[in-house]
Amino acid sequence: MLTQIKGLHHVTSMASDAQENNAFFTKVLGMRRVKKTVNFDAPDVYHLYYGDTIGTPGSVMTYFPFPNIVKGRRGTGEVSETAFAVPEHTLEYWRDRLSSAGVNAIENVEHFGEKRLRFAGPDGDGFALVEVAGDPRAPYADGPVPADKGIHGFRGVTMRLRDGAATAKLLTFMGYREIDRQGPLIRMRLENGNGADIIDIEVLPDAQQAHEGAGSVHHVAFAVENREVQAEVRKALLAAGAHVTPVIDRDYFWAIYFRTPGGVLFEIATNEPGFDRDEEAAHLGEALKLPDQHAHLRPRLEEALPVIAD
Repeated sequence: MLTQIKGLHHVTSMASDAQENNAFFTKVLGMRRVKKTVNFDAPDVYHLYYGDTIGTPGSVMTYFPFPNIVKGRRGTGEVSETAFAVPEHTLEYWRDRLSSAGVNAIENVEHFGEKRLRFAGPDGDGFALVEVAGDPRAPYADGPVPADKGIHGFRGVTMRLRDGAATAKLLTFMGYREIDRQGPLIRMRLENGNGADIIDIEVLPDAQQAHEGAGSVHHVAFAVENREVQAEVRKALLAAGAHVTPVIDRDYFWAIYFRTPGGVLFEIATNEPGFDRDEEAAHLGEALKLPDQHAHLRPRLEEALPVIAD
């Protein structure tokens, strides 16, 4: 069993409009845009990162906004819901805030004794806010949401699968353990993690297969401290039969990827070097940052990429 994984690092999804996506996360949810860069494989598309003040691993939601992308179809083989932790007794505030902003599909529910507020993102993305007592992580305090009501970071994600057994076995190998069951939901938790330590598996054997598009989660990333530890994890995953990519430099972290038995794409990402490697902490997310291999494209990209009004 692995002991190096510390919880979630980031969740990456796809969107249809960069400006709408940016406004939703910064103005409605009150998160900070900590990086404005481009997709390594499609540099004419932004890669936008939102999180806490410095983009702490376990707080970062990232997006590829592809213009004219088709809308994703919900189903099995995907991350169906991304949950953020908020302070206790704040869901009424958040319900009023989301409703005033015209957010869709707002619903109060309770899972495993936790109060959560479900809602949809601009592209139908599945989100929830979960009241968590005593979360020591600090929300972004300089946005439109007061710090005493702000998002601390992720609580976790829900994966919707036709058969959860093989994925549960993989997560157990990754250091998670099953702590509860509720109907079709299996709750797994990582002890002594970074706060973003819950994975729920929803088993729906007869549901349709998901089709990726706007509003779909592309991959979910798990955090390790550094490249040395990442190499240990990669070696162990390969020995366990996972088809793991070589290590890839993503500028702000180093990444490896592998597909899970249930079809969800997992990443293992390092906590180093962080989002301040090329910007001062006070100015994160302001300038367009380009990977070295795309630096020569700056004049064309600055003209072609849509303007994001802050």
